Amino acid sequence: MQRFTVADDIPAVFHLVAIAASAGGLSALVAVLTRLPRSFPLPIALVQHIDPNRVSVVPQILGRRTALLVKHAEHDEIMTPGVVYVAPPALHLQIADDGHVVLNSDDPVRFLRPCADRLFASAASAFGPIIGVVLTGTGSDGATGAQAIKRFGGLVIAQDEATSAFFGMPQAAIRRGAVDQVLPLNAIAPALEALAQIHA
Repeated sequence: MQRFTVADDIPAVFHLVAIAASAGGLSALVAVLTRLPRSFPLPIALVQHIDPNRVSVVPQILGRRTALLVKHAEHDEIMTPGVVYVAPPALHLQIADDGHVVLNSDDPVRFLRPCADRLFASAASAFGPIIGVVLTGTGSDGATGAQAIKRFGGLVIAQDEATSAFFGMPQAAIRRGAVDQVLPLNAIAPALEALAQIHA
């Protein structure tokens, strides 16, 4: 298993983990979140692309498999450490400059709503250094947002090709030069825990 190494130039504090996933993402999210402890000290916001016309049971599926509380994000709430906030179907999940959750039905971005680029960019702008994670999926959502995370001093992890059901999203972020570490799926949770525990 590839190990995550903490470099000397990593920021002293991270404020949030933001995760993007699409095709094949549900099983990848389960694999990551089940390995995180209840005491995980950062809030987690995630965008999983799903059919906007179907009722989402993503929080229920993930919540049965992790010690963390998993819920749909609610407009205007403040995020709490150790809670996973899932973008509701057909709504963009963004973070306002004051740290509140913003849900809106603005136009889709490249046919996507929710859009990971919106989450990544807004969270980085609001919080400064955050950790971005780009998991399996087709297309390129998350790549532009990953660049924003880097501009605001954050760190980006991408799932590797060997463990991705679809490598489009991780590869797009890698090609933009916005990824710090490319890790197999089973190494991502330990990396998040190390970063959060050391630098929280």
